[in-house]
Amino acid sequence: MSIDYLRISVTDRCNLRCVYCNPLGESGFINHDEILKFEEIHRIVRLLAGRGIRKVRLTGGEPLIRKNVTELVKKLASVEGIDELALTTNGILLGEMAAELKDAGLDRVNISIDSVGRDNYKDITGFDFLEKATEGLHKALEVGLGPVKLNSVIIKGVNDSAEQILLLAGMSLKLPVTVRFIEYYPTGNNTRPAGDYVPNGEIKKIIEGKFGQLGNIINGKSDGPASSFKIEGSAGSIGFISGRSSVFCETCNRLRLTSDGKIMPCLYSSQQYDLKKLIRYEATDDELLEYFKMILDKKSEYTKLTSTSSDFLMQDIGG
Repeated sequence: MSIDYLRISVTDRCNLRCVYCNPLGESGFINHDEILKFEEIHRIVRLLAGRGIRKVRLTGGEPLIRKNVTELVKKLASVEGIDELALTTNGILLGEMAAELKDAGLDRVNISIDSVGRDNYKDITGFDFLEKATEGLHKALEVGLGPVKLNSVIIKGVNDSAEQILLLAGMSLKLPVTVRFIEYYPTGNNTRPAGDYVPNGEIKKIIEGKFGQLGNIINGKSDGPASSFKIEGSAGSIGFISGRSSVFCETCNRLRLTSDGKIMPCLYSSQQYDLKKLIRYEATDDELLEYFKMILDKKSEYTKLTSTSSDFLMQDIGG
């Protein structure tokens, strides 16, 4: 499998406190001095583009709270070899930033919205910001940051009611968006237990019980591990990312770069490679390229099936 996708966490800070991502609130943040600088991120992307990386996604925490993040977008959009530059956001600040992000070279966005019920959204995120997130969604569509995808993590006893699932799925009826249901996976001792995940098979049954059989559609190049479907006559589509009930390790084409400069070959592996240490010890480009070659060659050795899972907060990595 060709490794051509890099996800970059630009900050571990966030303006929400989602129950599955940031259960510790304000504690546990990385010291600002340890966060990668824009110049360091640009250098890593430039060199990895020479090793086959073609798609870059900026994540967080919440990437839009990183000061001057539009400048980083401009830097990365100009890297030769990068075909797609995307960003995952909770949408709270997207309404006011979408146009400048598009002008800076951002291609598209994924927006995390785990419920479209106002009270339920507040229970999950800790804040009554659903209206702002929805405004961000519409602004992204308006300025052309598409295809827009909505990411929804479904958790037992939180947002798994038929009402909430159908409201989410129903957003694809009139809007040209892909609503993606993501199976919950615990990432450490401070997150909700593994038993709180809801299999996507159950969610699909609920949707089909209301809207009829979903039509299978061929995945686009940006769909990744999602299985894609469509409600008949809808403007958008439905996606399922089923990392618990199925395994897609053999098709994984991505690396992750944490906000403090570590490469993770797999989200659920404890294996990490400290790039920041090399960069700040003034490693040459050739030395870094050799390091990247080793990381890419060894990626297949570190999957959630073969490695001891690490204990981390999703806010540090961005998914």
